[in-house]
Amino acid sequence: MKTTLRATALTGTLAISLMGMGCATEKPAQTPETSASKAEGTPGPAAAEKGLRLYVFECGDIEVSDDAIFHANLNTPGVKRHLIGSCYLIVHPKGTMAWDTGLPDELATKPEGIKAMKDLFTLRVKKTVASQYQAIGVAPDSVKFLGISHMHQDHRGNVGLFPHSTLLVQKEEYESVLGPDSLKFGNDPAAYPTLKANPVKKLEGDFDVFGDGSVVIKRALGHTPGHQALFLKLPKTGNILLSGDLVHFTDNWKARGVPAWNFDKERTIKTMQETDQFLQANHATLWIQHDYEQSATLRHAPGFYE
Repeated sequence: MKTTLRATALTGTLAISLMGMGCATEKPAQTPETSASKAEGTPGPAAAEKGLRLYVFECGDIEVSDDAIFHANLNTPGVKRHLIGSCYLIVHPKGTMAWDTGLPDELATKPEGIKAMKDLFTLRVKKTVASQYQAIGVAPDSVKFLGISHMHQDHRGNVGLFPHSTLLVQKEEYESVLGPDSLKFGNDPAAYPTLKANPVKKLEGDFDVFGDGSVVIKRALGHTPGHQALFLKLPKTGNILLSGDLVHFTDNWKARGVPAWNFDKERTIKTMQETDQFLQANHATLWIQHDYEQSATLRHAPGFYE
C-alpha cells in the first residue's frame, strides 16, 4: 500500500513538473552540441581535488509518448521522445555545490517504471544518485550548497540526501513549495519533509555562489514562480549554462516551442530572449538537462569536466 501511495503521489507531482519552459523568436546563440566532449577528466575522488570541476550524473529516465505538450504554441504534431534527468556536482576550492537531485532514488526498485500524466510519461531510475556520489568519494550530506533549478519532483527528488546543505533558491520558488499557499502551486510539503530544516538563502536575482564569478545562479523565471539556471566558467571546457527546465530538448530550443503548462508563458518568452542574448555575450553553450541525445555526448561521473 505504501508503494502504491508513493507512486501515486509522485505521478501527480510529475504531471506538472515536466511541462517545460520556453520560447523566443530569435535564433539560438549556440546549438547545445558544441563543446559537449571538451576537457574530459580522469575519474577520481572529487573531495580531494582542487580547482573547479563539474561532475555530471544520470538522475532519471523519462519516456514521453507524445511530446506535443512541450511545444503547444506551434500547433505541430508530437512524436515519441526519450528524455533524461541530469544533475550535477560542482567542486570549487571554497566548497561543493549540488545542482538538482533528480527523480527519487526509490524508483530504482521499480525497473518497469511508473506512469504519470495519464500514461503520457514513463519514469524510471537506472542509477541512484546516492551510488553515483559514492563512486566519486563524496558524501551528499557533506555538500556545502544545494542549488535547485526549481522544485518539481524530477529536480528535487533526492533533497533528503542533503540535510545539511544550504539551499540556494529564488524567494518565489521557496514560497511556492514551503509557504502557506504551496498546495495552490501543486506542491505538497509532505513529499519533501526534510527540506524545511535545511539552512536556506532565499535569492531575489542572480547569485555568485563562491564570489569569483565562476559559479553563478541566474534568475530565469517562467517555468515556475522562481525558476533558475546555473552559469559555469570552466577553465578548460569553457562557459556553460545548465538549463534547469528553461527548455527540455534541442529541437524545442531551436523552434522556440512553449510547453503547455509553464507557470507564466509571457515571462518564459522574455527569459528565453534574455538567455539567448546572455549566451552570445558570454560565448556560452547551453546544456539542456533533459536532452537525451545531448546527454549521450557528455562524459558522466566518475569522469568530470574542468
